[in-house]
Amino acid sequence: MKQVFYLPAMLFAGILLFNSCTHEPPVAFTASPAPTPGGAAEVCFESDILPLFQSRCALSGCHDATTHQNNYMFDSYANIIRNDLTPGNATTSKIYQVLFETGKDKMPPLPNADLTIAQKALIGRWINEGAKNTNNCAQHCDSTNFKYAAQISVVMNTYCVGCHAGVLPAGGVILNTYTGVNQVAISGRLTGAVSHAPGYSPMPKNTNKLSDCQITQIRNWVNAGALNN
Repeated sequence: MKQVFYLPAMLFAGILLFNSCTHEPPVAFTASPAPTPGGAAEVCFESDILPLFQSRCALSGCHDATTHQNNYMFDSYANIIRNDLTPGNATTSKIYQVLFETGKDKMPPLPNADLTIAQKALIGRWINEGAKNTNNCAQHCDSTNFKYAAQISVVMNTYCVGCHAGVLPAGGVILNTYTGVNQVAISGRLTGAVSHAPGYSPMPKNTNKLSDCQITQIRNWVNAGALNN
């Protein structure tokens, strides 16, 4: 008997070559996203969805504009929307289904880090809301709020762990754990990379620079001791 999981609509945030990006027919699909909470604002494609696709899928060797394995590209709204996506119905959209596959059918493929439950739910909710190209959305970023759990880890999981997690993290840098983030924070590399300071490799790759508010949050967190708070 199949189980149906109603997932919470939560916000969560070196390039690897994928061993295989072949998309096999999906196996029995058993997950579906929760509906949009009453009165909640729509998911913002520009700030919530595009970074996930760019940092997890539009990588060299898989679904970037150069490689476009199986003719899939996930680097822009125009390319994402044409890739087996049914606006208004996540459960019939292949690009949502493959997030719950296993083995060789799983996307992102191993050894890359999986999306979180919240991120999968967010993609499903965006599709169910019509897969709209929403941008210039009002953001509620407050640079005076810079807790690791509530702000910093969300940014890392959205923009960074596509490359910096798993068994072969780019540059040996792991950003899906507090210990890994703390190490690059206290060395100065984190702030240097996200602020695109001279002498540092600008991060995140494959997507836009973080907002000024997000960079300030990271800088404030580092200056306060990079605590696991």
